Amino acid sequence: MVNFTLTALLIMLFSIVSIAAPLKVGLVLDKGGKDDKSFNSAAYLGAKKAEKDLKIDLKYVEATDTNAIENLHRAFARKNFDLIIGIGFAQKDAVKKIAAQFPKVKFAIVDGEVDAANVRSLLFEEHEGSFLVGALAAMASKTNSVGFVGGMDIPLIRRFAMGYAAGAKHINPKIKITENYIGVTGEAWNNPAKAKELALAQYSAGSDVIFVAAGASNSGVFDAAEEKKKFAIGVDSNQNWMKPGIILTSMLKAVDVAVFDTIKETQEGKFTGGISRFGLANKGVDYTLDQHNEKLITADMKKKVEDLKKKIIAGQIQVPDYYKKK
Repeated sequence: MVNFTLTALLIMLFSIVSIAAPLKVGLVLDKGGKDDKSFNSAAYLGAKKAEKDLKIDLKYVEATDTNAIENLHRAFARKNFDLIIGIGFAQKDAVKKIAAQFPKVKFAIVDGEVDAANVRSLLFEEHEGSFLVGALAAMASKTNSVGFVGGMDIPLIRRFAMGYAAGAKHINPKIKITENYIGVTGEAWNNPAKAKELALAQYSAGSDVIFVAAGASNSGVFDAAEEKKKFAIGVDSNQNWMKPGIILTSMLKAVDVAVFDTIKETQEGKFTGGISRFGLANKGVDYTLDQHNEKLITADMKKKVEDLKKKIIAGQIQVPDYYKKK
């Protein structure tokens, strides 16, 4: 009887300890790092919010070398992390490989699609949000000429550019759009000097609003806009605060929300693999309006862009998608 009681007590104590053990989450950021004030920063903030609110055990690493990504994921998996989150399309192959090797570990990847039962792919409808900021750019332009500076020349960033151009042309079919890319390697995400050079050239050629989607390189475009007293448009996070009066708006991707919700659902035992999509309809993308740019967007501009948003959600406006380009 005593042995049975002790055994039962030990089982109960073990169960309590097991239940109390915090969820172990590993976050693998890409080259921009947690301080890029853009994509990675948003993911980091979402994970830190989960650490505070959900009491998870969070560890993060920054992949300064793309070749190291696979080993970073494997290291977390070998340490029995419950959930490993990769940030950026460049982590797709690594997540696919390591998820197959560790089927009991749960994975998530932002901006990459991996078909596996233990992987959740967090995908955003960037073209929808880009359409809205393109419309705002056209409304704000006094020269009928706007620009786009992309980071790495890849389909994802071309998707931003196509949506932006469509939004601008929806407002002004005759508007001129100049499009440049910083590079063809991952270094493009962290080269503000090159971004500034491209932006200065666009402003000098007549553009008076430039949308930039280039990670940590965005700051170069913002500096050029300030120097030339023109407008810039941020991306991923709300970057309006970085240059109040200069940044017209930001194309928001709710990466922080996607990361937080994935962690929360994992903790609650509700994790599922497959694709989770975030667009205008579920507030996964949007344009930003706050105290830093409210004087730049008139009531008429806001009314028009909100109307466009409703029409896109209702399917009355079909935003062209680079991924579906024939």
